[in-house]
Amino acid sequence: MRPRITATPSRPRPVFEASALKPSLYQTRSGVFALATLCCILWGSAYPAIKNGYALLHIAPSDIASQMLFAGWRFALAGAILLLVAAALKKPVLGLSAQQVRQVALLGLTQTAIQYVFFYVGLAHATGVKSSIMNATGVFFSVVLAHFIYANDRLGLRKLLGCVIGFLGVVVVNLGGGALGFDFSLLGEGFVIIAAFVLAAASIYGKRLSNDIDPMVMTAWQLFIGGVVLTGLGMAGGGRLEALNLQSGGLLLYMALLSSVAFAVWSLLLKHNPVGLIAAFNFLIPVFGVALSAIFLGESLLRWSYLAALVLVCVGIWLVTRPPVPAAS
Repeated sequence: MRPRITATPSRPRPVFEASALKPSLYQTRSGVFALATLCCILWGSAYPAIKNGYALLHIAPSDIASQMLFAGWRFALAGAILLLVAAALKKPVLGLSAQQVRQVALLGLTQTAIQYVFFYVGLAHATGVKSSIMNATGVFFSVVLAHFIYANDRLGLRKLLGCVIGFLGVVVVNLGGGALGFDFSLLGEGFVIIAAFVLAAASIYGKRLSNDIDPMVMTAWQLFIGGVVLTGLGMAGGGRLEALNLQSGGLLLYMALLSSVAFAVWSLLLKHNPVGLIAAFNFLIPVFGVALSAIFLGESLLRWSYLAALVLVCVGIWLVTRPPVPAAS
């Protein structure tokens, strides 16, 4: 009997892992690398996509109402797509309690509506390359906020050094052509940084909610609610989407799918892996954002301040997300 007892536990494991295809994909090294990189590519592509959307829909930098309407349609559609996917996967789309509804609504108001008010306006007044680099400050804001919220996530010397180097990159990217020049505006670069701070704060709140709410359901509802709020703001301000045709409509659909896929996959990666492991991939977002903005918007990368800032920001993110070295025994 003993040989059978010892052999039995070892057999179900391969069967269990094969039947749970999605969890194993989110946990294997190759799966995590591929999916996290995909999310970063999608988020990086948002910068040139939004700028091209403004051009295709004839939205001027000063037309804030139309920018809000553009953002609202994108996120409401993204939330609706994700809700349909969650329902098809038999997730509790309509199973939220009254308290959870209020919590998800607050998350949608902050993480989607308020954040993207600042982000869309900021991007309309700044280049895609600069916005890609400056929006990466959200990682450093997350580290600083976590220091005051979580007792086990203090701001040590390594993280502090990473934040200083990262914010130094923000200073460098705004250096103008002259040696002492400084190219910075509140409506442009300033709003992009504010958007990064709002996202960092809302993400910490969202991580706490995901302990009790399915991450996909939470993401779907917060995107949809935030998108509806943005749409309402845009319509109330007289915003319009002109020249909505096959090309601009296809771009809008791509941006909706970008948000729904990236947010859903990222939330699942966070659920099945340590936060530090997944956060380490954040340095890829400004890299892809800068590269894709240069390719699709024709923005130059030859300016020394852009290249130096990109290196500084990536080094800073690597430092704050690198796991601590175990002490020698």
